[in-house]
Amino acid sequence: MEKHKDGSLLENKQFLKDLMVRMMTVNKFEESAFWLFGQGLVYGTMHLGVGEEATGIGTTAALTKEDYMLATHRGHGQAIGKGVDINSMMAEILARETGTNRGKGGSMHICDFDNGILGANGILGANGPIACGAALTIKLKNIPNRVCVAFFGDGSSNEGAIHEAMNLASVWNLPVMFVLINNTYGMSTPLNRVVKDTDLTKRAIPYGIKAYECDGNDVLAVYETVKEAREYVVAGNGPVLIVEHTYRISGHSKSDGNLYRSKEEIQYWKERGPIIRFKDFLLQNNIFTDDDIAAMDAEAEQIVQNAVEYAKAQPQPVVEDLEADVYAK
Repeated sequence: MEKHKDGSLLENKQFLKDLMVRMMTVNKFEESAFWLFGQGLVYGTMHLGVGEEATGIGTTAALTKEDYMLATHRGHGQAIGKGVDINSMMAEILARETGTNRGKGGSMHICDFDNGILGANGILGANGPIACGAALTIKLKNIPNRVCVAFFGDGSSNEGAIHEAMNLASVWNLPVMFVLINNTYGMSTPLNRVVKDTDLTKRAIPYGIKAYECDGNDVLAVYETVKEAREYVVAGNGPVLIVEHTYRISGHSKSDGNLYRSKEEIQYWKERGPIIRFKDFLLQNNIFTDDDIAAMDAEAEQIVQNAVEYAKAQPQPVVEDLEADVYAK
């Protein structure tokens, strides 16, 4: 991991522990959700972000509870980092009435307004325009120290909606942080086959907005980059683009057989995953011991197991509530 600008971070052991436990929790949450899917307890599809834990946790660690956030269809880690109740989120994935969306949204539509999570969706690039609307609210109401974060992927960076949103956010000087998770694949297609210039920070140039980038597998680098970018935005300088480079270990969705990439490639990135790298960093800097790390792992395991047990015990939605919370017919 790189040398970090803020040396005081290494003295904040509670913060470092929180980052590790959250990343471990995200990883175990997704593994458990995948297992539950295999047991026939999860309906619809599911998109996991194994290997991307540092992007969601590092980014959200630099946000406030009041900041708005729009997650992607691969947004479990983003939601957990932003503070969603994990029990309710697991209940949502199992389509139970006590889920975050009362069991009607599932894996791709987690929301939690109390923690600024305005929702997630599977429409590529849709977060951009929605973020502009939320940011316009911030601006018109003159709400201080608040931003709206729009997560999207490298595939979505080619969508017209993202470019239109960056242009609009720039023209209106909106407090939007466009966070591009570059996991190198758009479904099964590698980035270099669909983009002539793979330097995605250049996407900010036509719109006159500032771009940042970081190693998305280094949770502290992500945190520091987003923290710096957020300070720039809340100072009234307009929107930013942040490119976080990472790798998706899991397939695109539950039906992905990973036939488009080799086992050697996947193994290479597994060995360089954010949890392994952060563990090595903490040990090498004598911040925590192996026993400390093992205790964090056990804590994360218990959090997820409690969520699974809670969700399984919750009631199924009833037919009478089918049209509740539906605002258009």
